[in-house]
Amino acid sequence: MGNHIYKKIELIGASPNSSDEAVQNAIAKASQSLRNLRWFEVVETRGQIEEGRVAHWQVTIKVGFTLEA
Repeated sequence: MGNHIYKKIELIGASPNSSDEAVQNAIAKASQSLRNLRWFEVVETRGQIEEGRVAHWQVTIKVGFTLEA
């Protein structure tokens, strides 16, 4: 393994279905414009409640990627 330099950014993914899908949505969108995505960490999970039920999920994640030489 060589020397790598990483950058970490914060993203917020959203989904009406699940927190997992919110994470997947954020990563899928980020991968359209960023290369070398390596890992993520969940920072915060929150949701919207409507009529006594979870109506929407928002998940804040930090995504790490390697910088190109």
